[in-house]
Amino acid sequence: MTEKQFYDWQTVGGTDDVMRAVNALERADIPWCAIGGVAANHWTTEPMVTKDVDFVVATDAIERAVTVLTEAGFRAEKFAWSINFTGHSKVSLQLSTEDFYRDFSRRAQPADVHGILLRVASLEDTLKGKVKAWCDAEQRQSKRLKDLGDIARLIEAHPELWETLPEKLKGQIDPPSAA
Repeated sequence: MTEKQFYDWQTVGGTDDVMRAVNALERADIPWCAIGGVAANHWTTEPMVTKDVDFVVATDAIERAVTVLTEAGFRAEKFAWSINFTGHSKVSLQLSTEDFYRDFSRRAQPADVHGILLRVASLEDTLKGKVKAWCDAEQRQSKRLKDLGDIARLIEAHPELWETLPEKLKGQIDPPSAA
């Protein structure tokens, strides 16, 4: 079974939704990138399946992205800090509208995640986003623990990032081992 087939099985057809969204954003020439768990999967050695595809677009392209994705067959639901899109699968496409992420799409990198070609946040931006999510005391515990696991995976794969972690986070995960 390929990575794409496994992802498709886990998300009940999510590959099609993700590829349709990527194609719509690319055809419209909207600067964008995946963040969160999808980006962490690209930058680590042991990917984990996630049914959420968190992404950002250039701030001035948010409304255009909503139009383009709606025209591509997605249903949009607006929240305070995101716009969530649903298609035909169990994948939830979550467009973050927080200012924190406004420049991430400018530093995006091409990536193959689960056999799907897309853009992801830079390594440094991916870690910053995960640290921000982990620090959010309003997040439920299971989400914060997943973010902590993603941070640990990023540090294991890129030990040079250890020094950029806040001290309170360094107390939560093991330092990278000297190779």
